[in-house]
Amino acid sequence: MTPMPAPGTPSRRSLRFGIFQQVCIATVLGLILGLASPALAAETGWATDLFLHLIIMAVGPLLFCIIVTGITGAGSLRTVGRLGIRALIYFEAMTTLVLLLSVGAALLIRPGAGMNLTTTASDSRTVASYAGNAHLLHSQGLTGFLLSLVPHSPASAFAEGNILQILFFAILFGCCLSQIGPAGAPVVRLVESLSVLFSQMMKYIIAVAPLGVFGAVATTTSRYGPEAIIRLGAFTLLYFVAIVAFVVIILGSCLAACGIRPLKFLRYFREELLIVAATTSSDAVLPSIMTRLETLGVSRQVVGLVVPAGYSFNLDALSIYLGFAVVFLAQVTGTHLTWTQMITMLLTALVTSKGAHGVPGIAIVVLAATLAAIPSIPVASLVLLLAVDWFIGIARAVGNLAGNCVAPVVIAAWEGQLDRERAAEVLGYASRPGDQTA
Repeated sequence: MTPMPAPGTPSRRSLRFGIFQQVCIATVLGLILGLASPALAAETGWATDLFLHLIIMAVGPLLFCIIVTGITGAGSLRTVGRLGIRALIYFEAMTTLVLLLSVGAALLIRPGAGMNLTTTASDSRTVASYAGNAHLLHSQGLTGFLLSLVPHSPASAFAEGNILQILFFAILFGCCLSQIGPAGAPVVRLVESLSVLFSQMMKYIIAVAPLGVFGAVATTTSRYGPEAIIRLGAFTLLYFVAIVAFVVIILGSCLAACGIRPLKFLRYFREELLIVAATTSSDAVLPSIMTRLETLGVSRQVVGLVVPAGYSFNLDALSIYLGFAVVFLAQVTGTHLTWTQMITMLLTALVTSKGAHGVPGIAIVVLAATLAAIPSIPVASLVLLLAVDWFIGIARAVGNLAGNCVAPVVIAAWEGQLDRERAAEVLGYASRPGDQTA
């Protein structure tokens, strides 16, 4: 018989801190170390690198397994095709909407007014690597983007961690596997087992998240210091406000239209949102949000297809950032943008932002690719945003994750595969009469 704890003595379980509390403590400790001992804090960057390397190691195989099992479990390619088309329609509509709204808001608020930036040769050298990568993105155009979806070999896609190529190969693999009938049954079972395996691996990796958070906060604080961040405080604050408005107003409206209470939904994903805010990476919480969405009453087929695809195609917060940043840099460099240039910029941003998930510094690369469509804005002006990119990345990662939590709910409601009664039960509120799978 298991001994009972003595009266007044807390049990061992009650003394354990969950991941939420651990990340909060790690964040505070990292901030304290960064301010008290910058030299020592600068040496803790390995903790964040270790955490991110572990994520990159496991996320590719996990995405592959999730997509393949989602396709084979959908029952027919017609179902997969319908889900895919509806998901892409939603992704493009949402990213285009937020990009237009962000540009309009930036033109109205004028966050760069009063600042005058004159770029130097040193600035050009600082952003040279980003601009070089951006040149590749921009010069290849749409045809280059389409060709880049096809890997030289499946092994190279996994070795390079190219999410778009892994998605392409997984979709092709899953479609073919679903068509070969009983001959593919052993492979289906193998992929399902591997999916469970890599999900378990991610659970172990996420346990290291507090260590990664501690290193990220400590090194960033020691490197930039509070004074350097104040320089771009207005722009950073504006972006944070924009992400909050996006989550509360736009995503909240989408959830309400689907019969889900937004505040309850947000609280349901609070641990994942905190981890992403602290690490600026949403890869580690991928298995967790998929499990939570299924528990919430979203069809497994919808979750298995929409969430992984959204990680590459539904980057709403990145689109908001591009709209704000281009207008901001135009204002601080005194560049007048014509309507033709604005339209060109918007179209370029919609293309270059695809597949921009999970790569360190990719937001600066995509921004440089977008600026390449508007040569009148000096690319060297990007140096102004490099100093606060990590802080902006907090809101960017949270906004992208929030968008990819809401997208499956919308698609499931569109497909009639959302169990609203189940959602009400899980989120802890009373459902209205007639709220069923619809």
